Order: sequence, then C-alpha cells, then structure tokens
Amino acid sequence: MAAFDWFWKAMGGKQGRNQKRSLAIVDQSEARREELSNLEDAALSARARKLCDGGNLSDPAEFLAILAIAAERTLGLSPFPVQSQAVLRLLEGDVIQMATGEGKTLVGAMASTGFGMMGKRVHTITVNDYLAARDAAWMGPLVSFFGLSVAAVVEGMTPDERRQAYRSDIVYAPVNEIGFDVLRDQLITSREDAVQHGADVALVDEADSVLVDEALVPLVLAGNEPGAAPSGRITEIVRRLKEKTHYTVDDERRNVFLTDEGAHELERALGINSLYDDQHVGTTLVQVNLALHAQALLIKDVHYIVRDGKVALIDASKGRVADLQRWPDGVQAAVEAKEGLAVTEGGRILDTITLQALMGRYPEVCGMTGTAVEATDQLRSFYDLRVSVIERNKPLRRFDEADRIYATMAEKNAAIVDEILRIHSTGQPVLVGTQDVAESEELAAALREHDVEVNVLNAKNDAEEAQIIAEAGDIGRVTVSTQMAGRGTDIKLGGADESDHDAVVQLGGLAVIGTARHRTARLDNQLRGRAGRQGDPGLSLFFVSLEDDMIAVGGAGEDVTARPEADGRIDSKRIQDWVEHCQRVTEGQLLEIHSQTWKYNKLLADQRDIIDERRSQLLDTPTAWNELAERSPERAQELAGSIDAAVLEQAAREIMLYHLDFGWSEHLALMDDVRESIHLRAIARETPIDEYHRIAVREFKNLANEAVAEAVDTFNTVLIDAEGAHLDDHGLARPSATWTYMVSDNPLSGSGNSVIKGIGSIFR
Repeated sequence: MAAFDWFWKAMGGKQGRNQKRSLAIVDQSEARREELSNLEDAALSARARKLCDGGNLSDPAEFLAILAIAAERTLGLSPFPVQSQAVLRLLEGDVIQMATGEGKTLVGAMASTGFGMMGKRVHTITVNDYLAARDAAWMGPLVSFFGLSVAAVVEGMTPDERRQAYRSDIVYAPVNEIGFDVLRDQLITSREDAVQHGADVALVDEADSVLVDEALVPLVLAGNEPGAAPSGRITEIVRRLKEKTHYTVDDERRNVFLTDEGAHELERALGINSLYDDQHVGTTLVQVNLALHAQALLIKDVHYIVRDGKVALIDASKGRVADLQRWPDGVQAAVEAKEGLAVTEGGRILDTITLQALMGRYPEVCGMTGTAVEATDQLRSFYDLRVSVIERNKPLRRFDEADRIYATMAEKNAAIVDEILRIHSTGQPVLVGTQDVAESEELAAALREHDVEVNVLNAKNDAEEAQIIAEAGDIGRVTVSTQMAGRGTDIKLGGADESDHDAVVQLGGLAVIGTARHRTARLDNQLRGRAGRQGDPGLSLFFVSLEDDMIAVGGAGEDVTARPEADGRIDSKRIQDWVEHCQRVTEGQLLEIHSQTWKYNKLLADQRDIIDERRSQLLDTPTAWNELAERSPERAQELAGSIDAAVLEQAAREIMLYHLDFGWSEHLALMDDVRESIHLRAIARETPIDEYHRIAVREFKNLANEAVAEAVDTFNTVLIDAEGAHLDDHGLARPSATWTYMVSDNPLSGSGNSVIKGIGSIFR
C-alpha cells in the first residue's frame, strides 16, 4: 500500500504515517498478549482502568492486548490484528473501512468499551432495532467484564425503559430512535421527564449511510390535529385523470401539475366554476393536489405497502418497512384515501432535526462501514472526519465481473433470469439485489415459472429476515432481496451452521447479482460485499440497461449510440466507460444537493441550538418566574401572597415553555413555506440562499420577542392556583398525542430499475 500513500494523504484518509504507527502498536499488543493472559479477570480489569486514568490511554498497546484477552474470555472471540488496528483508529476518531465479514461488531464493542473506560458515555448507533438488541446482548459480557453497563434502546420501549437504558455507559440504538428521543425531550416541562442524558461519543455503524446518504433526512415530531384528507369523490375523479392530458410530471417525478384541461375536467366533475376561486384555493385545490400527488407519484410496492389495512412506508435505502413513520402535510391521508383505507389524523409539526444536525450534538463522532473511501469528501467536508482503510484479514478471492449492459430493460431482465438459471443449475447459491419490492416480486415470479424455489426478502416479510439471510449461502439457494441484504448482514457459506461450507466453496462461493447500478458506487459495493467474506471465493455481477434510472439521470441530454447484439447486449468498452461516467455524474449531483441543502439547514440548526439553550435555562433555573415577575410585578406580587413559591416557579416555567415551543413550531412552518418559494427570488436577481438567511434571522428575532410578550400576556390572564397554571382551560393545551416520521428528499431513494425515474425521492 505504500505506493498509494500519496493518494490517501490527498483524500484525507489515514493510510500513511498514522496507519504505520497503528500497525506498530498492534504488533506490540500481539507480543504482550501472552504475558498478560496469566492475569486474573479482576487484575486485568484493574490494569486496564489504570491505563485510562485521566481520560487518555497511557499505553495503547497494552490496552489493546487486554481488550483482546477479555474478548476471548467473555465472547470466545480472539480478535485478529486488523481488528485491533481498527479499534485503535476508532479510538482516535476516524471512520474505518472494513470489508464485510471482517468482524465490525466486535471492533465496535471493543472501541465502545475503550471509550467507556476513559469515562465517556457512548451511543453505538446501529442500522436497525434488531442489530441494536442483538449486539447489546451479544457484546454485553465484554462490556460488563470491565464494570461498565450496556443497554439497547429500540422501538416500543416505554419512557421509563428508555430513561433507564440511556443511563448506561454504552447504549446501542438506531439513529432515528435517538433522534426522536431528543425531539421528545424538547417538549418536557420538568427536567425529570427527560429520557435522554446525552453522550460524549457517537460510534456509528454503517457510517456512510447515516452520515452521508441519510444525513439530511429530517426526523419530525408532530402533534395531533385533524387531518385534511381528500374526499372520496375527489380521489375518484383524480383516479380517472390521464397523464400528459390532465396533468404533467417533471423529469425527476417529484412534482405533478394540473394542465388547463385537467383543471376544467375537475371543475366540470365537481360542479364548480373555478378551482382557483378564493373559496376553493385553500380547500378544494389543496385536496386535489394531495390526491394527485398520491395517485401519480407514490407507487404501491415501491414507496409503500398495504399491511393489515394500513399504509406502511418503505425505507428505500434499506428496503425495510419504516415503522412508525408517516408522510407529512396530508400526503399520508391522501394515500390512505387512494387505497380505500380508513383515513388517520394529520398533525402539526412541533419540532424537527436532521441526522446531520443530530450528529453535531456529539463532542466526538467516529464510525465504521464497508464503503467509506467513496464518501471521503463528504465525511471530511461535513464532519471533519478522516477515513482509515483496514486491510482484510485474508486476501479477497471474489471475482467482480464487468457489467453486462443491454439496450432495453426488457432485454436486461430476460438476461438476468437466464444468468440466475445458469448459475442455479450448478448448485452455487445466488443472492439477487433488486431496487424495490415490486421488482423483487416480479423477478421471483419469473424464476418460479422455471421451477426455481426462491426466497424473497423485502419489506413485506422483513420479520423473516434473519432466517432467510442465515440460509442464503447454502447449496442451491436463490435469494431475491431489496436493499435489506445490502447492509448489516453477514451471509455464511453452507448455511447458518456452515455445514456445507466446503461444498459451496468448491462451487465458487456466493454469487451476487445486481439488477441495476445504484446512483452511488457505495451502494453497489455494499451489495458486492455480501460475497467473498473472510477469504471465501465469490462472484459479483451487475446488469445495466440504457433505460435504467441511473443512466437516464446521469446521462441526461447525452446522445449515445451503440450497436447491440441480437439479444440486446452491448459489448463495448466505450459504453462501459459511459456507464461509469453516468454514475460519477449522479454521485456529483448527490454531493451538490447535500452541500446546497445543508446551507439551508445549517442556519436552522444554529437557531435550534439557541432554542435548546433557552429551554435548558427555563427548565433548570428560576429564569421563567424572574422574567415574568420583572415584566408584570403586580401580578407576581398578587400570586406570591397566596401560592407556594415552587408551584409559581413551575407555572411560570410551563407558560414560558409553551409559547417558546409554539413559536418555534410556527417558525419551522414559516421557513418551510419560504424555502418552497425561495427559488422565485432568483427571478428578482436576488441570491436565494442569502434571502433565505435574511428572512430566517429576521423571523427568529421576532420569535424570541413574541414568545416572551405572549407569555407575559398569558401570565396576566390565565388561572394560576395551588395546582399550577391552567393552560388547557385557556386554550393553550399541548398535543394530547404525538407521532414521529422521517421525511426524505434523498435522491438515493429513487427506484433505480424502474422506467419511472426518481419517484422514491419525494417523501419517506
């Protein structure tokens, strides 16, 4: 690797001097394992604690040796030298790249334990609930060996259970659960109601997914209020409208627009003069647009499924059902109406935070993934993180075949079926990575017509995930999966017990087939990484058609001619290079979108920090009472004569917090509206981002002043007695129920193998 040191230095990766130092420390730790292995458990733990006095490692080599011995004693796992190297790089704050099957779970647990021993509270952020619970239980004995506590936070836990879990030294949890708990804590009116306790370190598994792919996904907390769903009549009329005649959709299929003919058709069917009259603009037209959005842009089995009579959103980047998530702004109700289901409540957005802003709350961030190098620019630009590449414990034996390119999608799909049948006839196990639920089911049906037994893994049967993945590497298995099998999974050859491991090795290992290239090579490489673990053989092969989403977006406007063979295949180095070019273009688009979007989000994130600080001041000090008493001394004096001081202090706190929270919610709604129309500023020769910032700063100042003024007004008029402030009776009730959802404008969510381009990027 020495020849490439200049490359890693230029890219911000630590593949040079620091890696050489790390390797030297690892060599020393390996040499010291034998002498330290004679120590009793208590002596070993005490020695490790002494090395961590003062929050720094005095002897990293000895510490790594002790961690390795403890892992062997508690888990029966003896870390490879490359795993110890990865632990060291994590402890020094890097994002590490480790290939699939190289033992990232143990590495993360060892590093988390190291941070914990240095007196730091750690949040180990996983891909999903299953992995959080599994890893906390699996790695728990190692953590406990050193006297540290460990717990998992997963969906469905009560506030008390969460509160207790967050008190642990090391907490395993999905990022959305942590984020939603942060948001819910922004509504408390008494400090003891908080469930979060903060943390010093975020150790992020699948770091490129959390920190880059989903970085700008807002986590949203909403309060219940009646929803405005389209009426059944409007839904039925919209269902009959025809694209290009009654409505048009933009190239990215993110927005839908009524044509004049479509508007006239709706007006005729509804018996009204104009959709655009004052009496209809805020009601009927809104419902029409929602129904049209649901009908034209959100596709069943691509963006959502219907399960148990309810609409369940699909997290396109993971292929899983996005539990407890909803679309905002009436879209959820519109889709429910479209599917003929019971329409649920809408909600007022109370608070929101992006994953990138959430990560910014941690003093230290590090992470691990199988595909970090491709995200080096983003990790450095947005988090000031560096990448360390950890070599494999055994050389890679997987063969990555060149893409097979076809002129049309139909020809490509036929070739995919033929290739699966050919490989399956040898007994070699096959994992096929598809882009969405609909495609996975169509491909499985095509294979079953050839009498092939297929295991399908998608959002509809995610409960069977562990069992399907466990057997996917066995002889003769054909597994068709969405992106669910792309991250956080480890497919062992020969089945769960690896009883047929050697036989599968003789057949060539696991064959991985991708039905289309993703918009970033990282997702392709995540799928490839399912094969070739720990020195096993394997094969990866991607099929591409010139009609694929990634090609259409990355090659937009380019006229590329090619001469296909009789079966539609294009065997041309020039076209191979062009496909690579298209992917680089889409990756560049993603980076630009991330950069531009963060410019808008960053100011709101800074303003949220100010709100957080103000809330903490109101919660933890008598500030609320002091400020209200200063502004309304007569009312304060009147109340102080008859009511306990602690009750008055809490009443003032609840009044001030109500108006601060309401003002922040209004501010978020206003800035969302501003951002929707900010592009119009360019017409007036104004810079949209500058104008957005100007409005945001002005309105935020108004928020602060108005929140205090309204709090004083409420203080003067609301009933305050021995039971506190009766805000509910004054029409100032907090929401009786809240729910959470994630919204995404993430182009990665596009349906890559669909002729319909990019529709997954609207909401999630």
